[in-house]
Amino acid sequence: MRLCHMSLAVALLAASGLACADGSGVVQMPPATQQSAPTDHPLIQIALPVRGMTMREVERKFGPPQEKIPAVGRPPISRWVYSDYTVYFEYKYVIDAVIKRK
Repeated sequence: MRLCHMSLAVALLAASGLACADGSGVVQMPPATQQSAPTDHPLIQIALPVRGMTMREVERKFGPPQEKIPAVGRPPISRWVYSDYTVYFEYKYVIDAVIKRK
């Protein structure tokens, strides 16, 4: 039943033209390699690892972490702790990077 409601909602959005602002059906996103995160100061940006990077790429680009927390669960999720942020990995790939709150 839920699938039917979701399909109906998608069909209505598409028919109304609200599904995509320019009507092209394509959502534009900035390239993942340009990701940075805002801080408390509006002029300061922090470069972060992006989704899909490998552990090797993260360590090469951002240096060794302060702490490597072993994987837990299924799928295995591990964390690397840096001074300003934490990077979360599924297997050996980045799934997220989160800035620490000051």
